[in-house]
Amino acid sequence: MIRIAIFIVAAVAASAAAAQFADTSLLSPVPLTNEGWATRAVAVPVPVAQERPALIPAALPALPERAEPARPALKHAVTVTGEIVRIGDLVENAGVVAEVAIFRAPDLGQSGSVPAARVLDAVRPHHIIQLDTRGIDEVMVTRASRAITTKEIEARLVSALGSQAGFADTRNIGVTFDGEFRTVQIAPNAEPGIARLSYNQQTRRFDASFDLPGGGTRRAPLRVTGVLIETSEVVVPLRAIAAAEVLKSSDLMVERRPKTEGVSIEDAVGLAAKRQLRPGQVIRATDLMKPELVARNDTVTITYEAPGMVLSVRGKALDPGAKGDVISVLNVQSNRTVQATVTGPGLVNVTTSSTRVVSNASTTAAGNPAR
Repeated sequence: MIRIAIFIVAAVAASAAAAQFADTSLLSPVPLTNEGWATRAVAVPVPVAQERPALIPAALPALPERAEPARPALKHAVTVTGEIVRIGDLVENAGVVAEVAIFRAPDLGQSGSVPAARVLDAVRPHHIIQLDTRGIDEVMVTRASRAITTKEIEARLVSALGSQAGFADTRNIGVTFDGEFRTVQIAPNAEPGIARLSYNQQTRRFDASFDLPGGGTRRAPLRVTGVLIETSEVVVPLRAIAAAEVLKSSDLMVERRPKTEGVSIEDAVGLAAKRQLRPGQVIRATDLMKPELVARNDTVTITYEAPGMVLSVRGKALDPGAKGDVISVLNVQSNRTVQATVTGPGLVNVTTSSTRVVSNASTTAAGNPAR
């Protein structure tokens, strides 16, 4: 009887629990995506002797968001290094078709524009449909290059001709070209090479051809002719030098020119120009003079020196003169002309011997012979 009673009590309890779970307030039809869930711990009562920490559900790792692929977009201006223009040169985010060639590049060192409509037509067969033109009407394309200068060609010729001409030191030789040398463009990082070279030892004339790397394009070689010359270091002005202007080191530079009679920069500094000198003109010794420290009719200070005595008076220069020059000077106090040596700007010096000679000469000229 006791077992039957226990079974009946259990059945009643189970019916009550089933009725509780059937309540609509727990099985709500509202979607879970609209629920404001907050993760919290749920405590389960256990006997005191077997107490355990509450269980906390683990948070699920967040899934990474998938980034949208960047949209192809047109560039405003580009520089290419090869002879063809690829899709990736003109379009950003071109993807797998970036290396597909669509146009021929301009000539080396040249620029050209291509309309945006032509770019759209060229990339459409390669499945670039939604191209963002950014409002650009045309794309400017420049072909990268570098210019070959006269000095570079000259250096290569001097290096090649030095041994043939018998010069151990190639710094003492140079070349002059027949006619004007025209600047040419070659591919970036390329080097022109001598394809052919002939040289006449007697006349020192040369005839050479240079290969011009064009980044894949075959180009006609550059032919140059001229004469091998001996050179020397010369001094040239960096700016126009007026007559009588004193030269400073900042006014001059040293260059290598065809061998000629020039002066060293040490000899030029501190001297004055006899005539106007042009920038780049080779300065020769005949172009220079000692700077004039006293001009004609300048007021000067005359210093008389005698053993144990120095006397200074005012005078007037009758001649111009540089340092060390002997000029005629009028002593304005005695109204006598003396010969004096220029010692500085506005300064002249008279010794007792030079004073005596001039005094005797003046007396003789007046009709009173010297005794």
